[in-house]
Amino acid sequence: MKIDHSFPLYYSLVLLFLATTTILISPSHSALGKCNPSDYKALMNFKKSLSPYESSWELTSWVQNTDCCDWHGVGCGDKTNRVEELYISASDISGQIPSSVCDLPYLVSLVFSKSKNITGSIPQSITKLKTSHSALSSMSLSGPVPNFLNQLIALTHLDLSYNQFSGSIPPNLADLKNIGSISLAGNKLTGSIPESFGRFTGMGSLYLSQNELTGPIPKSFGALAFSQIDLSRNKLVGDASMLFNPNHGWTTFTDFSRNPFEFDFTNVKFPKELNWLDISRNKIFGGIPDEIKSLDNLYKLKVGYNRLCGKIPTGGRMQRFKFTSFFHNKCLCGSPLRSCKRR
Repeated sequence: MKIDHSFPLYYSLVLLFLATTTILISPSHSALGKCNPSDYKALMNFKKSLSPYESSWELTSWVQNTDCCDWHGVGCGDKTNRVEELYISASDISGQIPSSVCDLPYLVSLVFSKSKNITGSIPQSITKLKTSHSALSSMSLSGPVPNFLNQLIALTHLDLSYNQFSGSIPPNLADLKNIGSISLAGNKLTGSIPESFGRFTGMGSLYLSQNELTGPIPKSFGALAFSQIDLSRNKLVGDASMLFNPNHGWTTFTDFSRNPFEFDFTNVKFPKELNWLDISRNKIFGGIPDEIKSLDNLYKLKVGYNRLCGKIPTGGRMQRFKFTSFFHNKCLCGSPLRSCKRR
């Protein structure tokens, strides 16, 4: 029997060809540098899901078979070499949020913003992430704010501002025990502020401006120590005086302008560190408390277009505010407005 010795040689050549082809198709570890191969695959799928990615300076740096840890907008952990940060800000790309972003298990910070052609909803697979910072802002995301966001238990910062979200605010966002900042500003949200938000004992900043929210502010907000709160440009009603709490000295920013709030301003007490106060264009009555002049850090004051009366306090930093801070009230007087009439 004659043995064909050429077969093993042929078989070896086939294996060599397949191995070479595999190398050409799948990048080697050395080509990827520090980048984890599975993270590389997820990011390449992310890029392919968007068009035209050539218009994004971040995405054009995502060159095939290179180290993703060196790409613009991508940050890898020093110890893990896994993708922990993703920052995409581009104006012309279009599509939906690629679900492949959820295949980055070490992602801590996700920022995807300023892309008005990004539409659709937030993929539910985002709940697989352990992100603590999520900003999906200034895009055209729509539909309701997803109920499943409460599953992002590590979240400390949530920014969904300036999209097209509609419907009510999910009360279960209060399940986010570690949250310190929420921004839902600039959407089309309706309904009231959830009573459950009164459980946000660690909440520092809350931005709900430029929506269509109605109803009163939850009374429990009076016990919350916001550093910044913006409820402006809504249809909120009732008494907002509980937001002024002198025991919350670290409150620096308070804006609830352009609402039909209606309450007596005369006896409110201010946090000592307050530097921004805008209550303009409401139905607020009474007088301006004299202690406002003792706020050493106050550089923004707008109380115009209300129903305030009485003499404007003088002294302290009050001389820096022009008549536009006070005009269009019922009967405010004194500098910088007209002199008060002597009785």
